[in-house]
Amino acid sequence: MLIALGVTGGIGAYKAVEVARGLQKRGHDVVAVMTAAAARFVGPITFEAITRRRVVLDQFEPGANAGIEHIALASTIDLLLVAPATANAIGKLANGIADDALTTLYVATRAPVLLAPSMNSQMFAHEAVRKNLDALAARGVRFVEPGEGYLACGWIGKGRLAEPEEIVAAAESILQPAGPLRGRRVLVTAGPTLEDIDPVRFIGNRSSGRMGFAIAAEAARRGAEVALVAGPTAIPPPPVGEVVRVRSAAEMHREVLARADDADVVIMAAAVADYAPAGPAGQKMAKTDGPITLALRPTPDILAELGNRRVAAGRGPVLVGFAAETGDLLARAAAKRARKRADLIVANDVSRSDAGFDVDSNEVTIIGPDGAAPLPLQGKDRVAAAILDRVERMLAGTPATSPQPFVEPDRG
Repeated sequence: MLIALGVTGGIGAYKAVEVARGLQKRGHDVVAVMTAAAARFVGPITFEAITRRRVVLDQFEPGANAGIEHIALASTIDLLLVAPATANAIGKLANGIADDALTTLYVATRAPVLLAPSMNSQMFAHEAVRKNLDALAARGVRFVEPGEGYLACGWIGKGRLAEPEEIVAAAESILQPAGPLRGRRVLVTAGPTLEDIDPVRFIGNRSSGRMGFAIAAEAARRGAEVALVAGPTAIPPPPVGEVVRVRSAAEMHREVLARADDADVVIMAAAVADYAPAGPAGQKMAKTDGPITLALRPTPDILAELGNRRVAAGRGPVLVGFAAETGDLLARAAAKRARKRADLIVANDVSRSDAGFDVDSNEVTIIGPDGAAPLPLQGKDRVAAAILDRVERMLAGTPATSPQPFVEPDRG
């Protein structure tokens, strides 16, 4: 396959040479597209020697084909990979600024796009950069997360370009997805919802989205076509097929229901608010000396609605819910599974400081028709793998193009 390797002006540009070599070892053809700043870090002749192709540097280079080179390349590549992707390049891509060969190629191509950000840790955390990353993710752009450690500027933090083998593996997973969920469509929700009281204040919770993001990432690694509906989070989403950003429970309800009928699996990992203010104020509410009364209304119960739809249709996706509790965990989770007509409920105690909300680890119990299976405290990526192992067993024997027949959960 033909990969356009975009190289922008960061110190990590030297790693792009190894990325090109790694892609070639996997059997791919590589053409380098360099910005002017990138050429100040690594000479174009280096990439020409490795790729055995002329490096694309200038969209206005004189010559018979120069004026349309980026368009011709846009229609023939199978992947646009930018490594490193600096804050400047990310900003241009997010806002459709096409002022050089690389950014013009991005606007012109319809091939999948994979970015490997690299920058100072303060820059990576800046609100403008985060918004640009979110905007790109919402368009389906995938990312290879930067590493943590010593940066070229002397700082210590997150922002170092991922290692070449990680970048090559991420590119390979996009080009040649394989695994037990290949051909399956998986819909995942993640993060909190925020319910506005007025233009300034809201009701929310401490969900970080890490659990749902880990599930989405693991499903993609197993070859699934993944749609991720995510509430407001501070961490970037994983590289999956579609990322839909929402704020409220009503918005999440709308986006999930619009996609659920086409899914083979729906995993509701989001911490959706149960209640929202009945009448959000149009202006900021003034503070008073006395107490206030806030009227709340129930939000749409997405999991229950999906379960009821399966009953009505007699078939539907494998349905997985989460039960975040602070007491009487297993009894409440089992009751929720029966009430919502879900196949599996993942129960976790969110009162703990080392598991549940806003941490990298979790300790859960997966409750299904065959009973409860406790999992030890471990990283959320491993929890995600265990959940999808159960999902795969439920899908076994079902054609990939057919929805899962609905079986009424055991209420005993």
